Amino acid sequence: MSKLVTIYGGSGFVGRYIARRMAKAGWRVRVAVRRPNEAMFVKTYGSVGQVEPVFCNIRDDASVASVMTGADAVVNCVGTFDARGRNSFENIHVEGAGRIARIAAAQGVGTMVHISALGADIDGESQYAQSKARGEEAVTEHMPQAVILRPSVIFGPEDQFFNRFAGMARLGPILPVVGGDTKFQPVYVDNVAEAAEMAVTGKAAPGVYELGGPDVQTFTEWMHEMLAVIHRRRLVLNMPFFVGNLMAFGFTVMQYATLGLVKNKVITFDQVKSLRTDNVVSEGARTLADLGITPTATEAVLPDYLWRFRPSGQYDEIMESAKNLRG
Repeated sequence: MSKLVTIYGGSGFVGRYIARRMAKAGWRVRVAVRRPNEAMFVKTYGSVGQVEPVFCNIRDDASVASVMTGADAVVNCVGTFDARGRNSFENIHVEGAGRIARIAAAQGVGTMVHISALGADIDGESQYAQSKARGEEAVTEHMPQAVILRPSVIFGPEDQFFNRFAGMARLGPILPVVGGDTKFQPVYVDNVAEAAEMAVTGKAAPGVYELGGPDVQTFTEWMHEMLAVIHRRRLVLNMPFFVGNLMAFGFTVMQYATLGLVKNKVITFDQVKSLRTDNVVSEGARTLADLGITPTATEAVLPDYLWRFRPSGQYDEIMESAKNLRG
């Protein structure tokens, strides 16, 4: 019988790419999510019954254990941007990750892959970075041979980075950003998935890998590249950090005033702190190159999914070409 992998958060942005790769590699895939009815699309990644979405709440021991039974490997892709509440940094990044590792060790699961984040640092500026580092410690406490992947900003068709700002660029002549001089090294989602696949199949040595793309640019420069792809001219306005904090305060007050009906998905105080630190692969770290993976450049992928933000969508290049026609 083929081997089984349980992927926690396997229908999310990164998880679905890992699930697809594992199914293609011949593994049975158990996709553990909070809403299985919204994850039925993963069943198409393999043959009938090969990929199955199942209910799981990683805040509960019994729930985590039940979907792990019989697994040869586990992958944790669950993350959050909520500093507080039931799905807080503490509950998800630290306790949730530790719970999966502890139960994996108890059940004798041979392999664990944990998706962390570039910049994870117990002494980091942001609570997000601190919680990611503490989550790594919780994982290695129980699964010392785990493979930990720290990706930079991840890009791909379902991303919340380039898609988000491309959508904002349609709203007016100015594109505001906070931390415009901060450097990023975006990594393609399928490169992350390939690294996870190698780890699950035993082709990656245990330990930490920092995953970044081939290019490093400032936030502002990445926005200019995105604007070039969507054929829009906008003023990229680099706002001071104190303005970012004022925005975070306003949107947070709105969230509390509406009792959570309107959630702050724009910017939080913790995200402002994160934007003060460059998000690039550190010198001497193990990277995609150590796994034999050639990182994919943004220029090779962005046009494939950002075309819908162009003034005329898929017809934009045709219309531009038509301007050169003579009667």
